[in-house]
Amino acid sequence: MWTGQDGLVTRSIADLAWPVRTERLSLRPAEQRDAATTFAFRSLPEVSHWVTAQVTDPDAWEAGYGDRLPDTLIIEQDGVVIGDLMLRYDDPWSQLEVREQAVGTQIEVGYTLDPAHAGRGYATEAVLAALRICFEELGVRRVIAQCFADNVASWRLMERVGMRREQHSVKDSLHRSGEWLDGLLYALLREEWRG
Repeated sequence: MWTGQDGLVTRSIADLAWPVRTERLSLRPAEQRDAATTFAFRSLPEVSHWVTAQVTDPDAWEAGYGDRLPDTLIIEQDGVVIGDLMLRYDDPWSQLEVREQAVGTQIEVGYTLDPAHAGRGYATEAVLAALRICFEELGVRRVIAQCFADNVASWRLMERVGMRREQHSVKDSLHRSGEWLDGLLYALLREEWRG
């Protein structure tokens, strides 16, 4: 826990009361036992095409899953794991003299949903819950999300939850296919959050 320049206390994800419930979903911190379940959907070609790391070896995924635990929330619907969320503190750029005031003020959100559960609004519901957690529970001032510009479903979700497109970079993001693709960055400020 630390106090920012605006006096707002910023907490870690572990400090929160879990699970967090929405109308249809439950969010909770990831546990090692979630490795196999998340591997099942993250290894699908339609999912791995867009995520940061292609998941192909279940043993390697399970062995490295512990590194993901501090930043990962599990999305459940009626007790079934249907996706995951990343909430990673990502300190914004700042000048050296005020760097301490910037620490812990921004989170990057990421999301992956099992395609078997797509098209029902679950991802939107989960990301809205993540934004509420970020602004109202963790007290950050800004949340960002990034994706390849070709990942239309991802940036449309960002827009549905009220995030603003701030950056469209031309061929700045190298895809594992070897092709340089355009990248997008979206953001939302705490004062813009509609709660």
